[in-house]
Amino acid sequence: MGLSPDHHNQLRHALAEHWGKTFGKRVVREGLRTRSLCFDAFGIQSTMRKIAPPELDLSYTRAMMSFQLFRPDPRDVLIGGLGGGSLSKYRFHKFPSTRVTIVEIDDRVIASREWFAIPPESGRFRIVHADAAEYLSDRIGVADVIPLDGFDALGLPASLSSQSFYDACHTALRSEGVLVANLQNNDPRAEAITKSMGPDLYRYVKKMERHHRTDPVPRCPSSNTLLVEQDV
Repeated sequence: MGLSPDHHNQLRHALAEHWGKTFGKRVVREGLRTRSLCFDAFGIQSTMRKIAPPELDLSYTRAMMSFQLFRPDPRDVLIGGLGGGSLSKYRFHKFPSTRVTIVEIDDRVIASREWFAIPPESGRFRIVHADAAEYLSDRIGVADVIPLDGFDALGLPASLSSQSFYDACHTALRSEGVLVANLQNNDPRAEAITKSMGPDLYRYVKKMERHHRTDPVPRCPSSNTLLVEQDV
């Protein structure tokens, strides 16, 4: 069972008190060949190769591009969570006919865009400073693909793991649209979120688990799980 919003905030405050003012603050970490956006010392959110900013460095970001099997050339991609801009840069540079919209709640992340060679605002690329749950709550048929990769220092926020949020994502998708959600393997809410993605996907996942066959949910070396669903 996942954390409620109240418990999520209580845990955040407790950890902030224990670790001090640095808890939950985004940190840009410089390496010889890479630049990373991190949650303090607790984990890497995004990594960029300095010689190839648009390329996808982390394995889970490459796996999230699996939506191209279903929608190889979407008109509109709406991304939940900016981070270091890995997904948004790749789509923008590799697919010139696609419009990319990113919804990011943290203004500090948006302010770091120049560190990660994130494209400027244009007719094809824009960043919206908003809570993805609120932004999607009244959108109807606005995207062909919705990749979800919104995390904070405690993991997946409660507002991005509810049934109502995934219902809103489905409403925001056009016909045959694809939803791709990045989860952490050890998140206790993973099963509930899988159910939220749709009964057909959930039944298929449980059937594969019972028969010990190939896992239909892509799992990455970086301890991430991806859920991919097409709205038909």
